[in-house]
Amino acid sequence: MITKAKHQILIVGGGTAGITVAARLLRKGYSDVAIIEPSSAHYYQPLWTLVGGGQAKASSTERPESSVMPKGATWIKNGASAFDPDNNTVTCTDGATYAYDVLVVCPGIQLDWKSTEGLEDALGRDGVSSNYRFDLAPRTWDYIRTLRSGTAVFTVPSGAIKCAGAPQKIAYLASDYWRKQGVLKDIDVHLVMPGARPFGIPAIADSLDKVIADYGITLHTEAEMTSVDAASHKVGITSVGGGGTDTMLPYDVLHAVPRQSAPDWIKSSPLSTGDAAGYVEIDKHTMQHVRYPNVFSLGDAGSSPNSKTGAAIRKQAPVVVANIDAVLTNQPLRASYDGYSSCPIVTSSHAMLLAEFDYDLNLEPSFPVLDPTKPHRAYWYLKKYGLPFMYWNLMLKGLA
Repeated sequence: MITKAKHQILIVGGGTAGITVAARLLRKGYSDVAIIEPSSAHYYQPLWTLVGGGQAKASSTERPESSVMPKGATWIKNGASAFDPDNNTVTCTDGATYAYDVLVVCPGIQLDWKSTEGLEDALGRDGVSSNYRFDLAPRTWDYIRTLRSGTAVFTVPSGAIKCAGAPQKIAYLASDYWRKQGVLKDIDVHLVMPGARPFGIPAIADSLDKVIADYGITLHTEAEMTSVDAASHKVGITSVGGGGTDTMLPYDVLHAVPRQSAPDWIKSSPLSTGDAAGYVEIDKHTMQHVRYPNVFSLGDAGSSPNSKTGAAIRKQAPVVVANIDAVLTNQPLRASYDGYSSCPIVTSSHAMLLAEFDYDLNLEPSFPVLDPTKPHRAYWYLKKYGLPFMYWNLMLKGLA
C-alpha cells in the first residue's frame, strides 16, 4: 500500500468540528494541516428544526465546503475508511493512505435509519418525515402546514443523538402553528421519549412539562419508536425499560428520528470503544485517545458523554488544539473540557429555552440575566439569527 502523503496534523471530517479545529491550528501557527472530507456541501444543521417548522429556508443552511475550508489547510476530497494507529496512517475509500504525526477524528455521527423496521422505506411520503435530513426538513413543513385534523406523532430514539432537543422542538413548533391556525383542538399530538422526563435537569423538565400540557400533547415516557407500518399508517411504540405496554399508534403525520451511532468503519477500528455505539474512545476531559496519545477526537464521534451539539464542539475545539500543541512540543496536557453543552429548545414560533450545562448537569448560563429554565423571546432571535451568524463568521474561522 502506497502512502500518498504525510501531514503533521491530519483531520478526518470537514464538518463543524474538523473545520473549527483546523482554523484554530492554522491561527496558532501550524502550517501542515490536512482535512479528509468527501462532501462538497457544508450544512448548518441546527437550523433544520426551523426549516421543518416553516421558520427558515433549507437553502440558508447550505454552503459549498470550499467556502468554509480554512485557507492554508490541505483538503483531501476523499472518504476515510480505516485507521492504523500503530503505524500512524489513515486509509481512504479509494485505497489511498495518508500518514500523520497527530490525528484528529471527527467524522460526525451515523443515522441508523435501518435499525427501525419500515422507517427507511416510509420516509418522505404519506406524512412521514425527519428534520435530520436536509432534503426532508422542507417535507416536514409541508406535512405540518397541510394537516387540519388527525394524529401527529413525534419520536425521540434511545441512546445518544445529535442535538437531543431537536425531536421535541418540532412537536412544539407544529403545535404552535396548529394553534394559530385554529386546528390544534382537532389534532391528537403525541410525543414519544425514552427518558422518564422531557429533560435531564429537573427545573428545565418542569418548564417543558408546562409547555407540553399547554399544547395538550400526550407524552409517552420511557418508550421509543421501533417500527413503522406505512401501509396502515401506524407506528410501533415499545417501552424502553421493559414492564411498560407496547402499542401501535395511528398517524397522519410522523416526525421520525432514527437511532444514531458512530460510523460503522469507526466501530470496527482500533480506536473504538468496542461496544454497540462504537465511538472513538477518549478521555472526556483532555479529548485524547485512551490508548494512542497522538490521536484526539471531538464532536459527535467521540465517546465523551456530553450532549452532541455544535455548542459542545465550540468548547471542545480549543481544548483539542491546546492539547495537540502540548503533544507536539512534549509538554503535559493542561487543557480540560468540563462537558459544557447547550441545547436550545424552541417552544413556539417566538420563544426558546436555552439549556446550558456541564457533565454534572450544573447549569452554565451564558446570559445569567435571563432565567435559563424558562423560555424567552430573546433566545428565539439568538437561535434564528445570532447563532448562525456566529457559526459561519466566527466559529468556523477559529474565532469563537
